[in-house]
Amino acid sequence: MRSEETIDELRAYGLKVIQQRHGYRFSLDPLLLCDFAGIGEGERVIDLGTGCGVIPLILAVKVREMQGVGVEMQEEMAEISVRNVALNDLSDRIEILCRDIKTLKGHFPASSFDLVLSNPPYRKRGSGRISPKPGRDNARHESTAELGDFLAAAKNLVKPAGRICFIYHPSRLPEFFSAAAELGLSPIRLRMVHGSNSAEARMFLIETVKGRKGELKILPPLFVYDENGGYTAEMEGIVGPGK
Repeated sequence: MRSEETIDELRAYGLKVIQQRHGYRFSLDPLLLCDFAGIGEGERVIDLGTGCGVIPLILAVKVREMQGVGVEMQEEMAEISVRNVALNDLSDRIEILCRDIKTLKGHFPASSFDLVLSNPPYRKRGSGRISPKPGRDNARHESTAELGDFLAAAKNLVKPAGRICFIYHPSRLPEFFSAAAELGLSPIRLRMVHGSNSAEARMFLIETVKGRKGELKILPPLFVYDENGGYTAEMEGIVGPGK
């Protein structure tokens, strides 16, 4: 580990994760996405915008036969992901690819993954507060790729009737539905994430499918914190005991 990095434990999954001490650090969002998506034995999975690689790491722990790919555009973050995979002895099951997701077409055969996941940047370019910490703006603000690009890449990569699962900001839910419809993707599950039972939704979790139709199911909301400020029972099951 380098002086500008930390090693943090995800005790619920028995994982150790190298992160930048003052740069981008993963939040609860990828953990919520992994729990929402689920994974079956032997499924081939790809994570678009993997950051430090936490999503494929968690899924590899959940299912022993999983084969996964994490795609990350930022060279420094991709290099950290590679080291995280090695640190957790998962190099035989997880590949990290440093590449812009807009250039993936042709790199993998079309329709070659059972599940595509993404926790993409949710702020438009030039919007919101600019972070002074390196790497954070690329994780939060769209740079070369926008929402439609992530969805188009996901559609190309997923098998017919395969699943695409995203976590994204509620302010862009109408845009998500519109972009999915243009690509012929059918949303089948939606769940809103709230900080507490009195707070507005802070994110949404959504599953879409390619090549089949289905009615959209609105799932019960997920509440992160209880009335005492600790994790709810459901959250403790996802991330382990909170404060």
